[in-house]
Amino acid sequence: MINVTINGDAHKLAEELNLIDLLAKFDIEHDKVAIEHNLEIVPKSTFGQVMVGDGDNLEIVHFIGGG
Repeated sequence: MINVTINGDAHKLAEELNLIDLLAKFDIEHDKVAIEHNLEIVPKSTFGQVMVGDGDNLEIVHFIGGG
C-alpha cells in the first residue's frame, strides 16, 4: 500500500500512479486542475511522467468558471 496526502486528507493507493492516472481514479479532469506535488508546481505537460509515491503530499486545485 502507498500512503499519500491529497488536499490534507490521507489516502491509500494499491500502487504507484502517475498524476493522470491518479486524477482519473478520483474522476477529476486533468485539463481543469493545477497540482502541487511535494511543494512544487507540476507543469501540466508532465502529468503523465510524474509518479505519486509513498508519503507524497499533493494539493489539487480545480478551476471553476463563472460570472
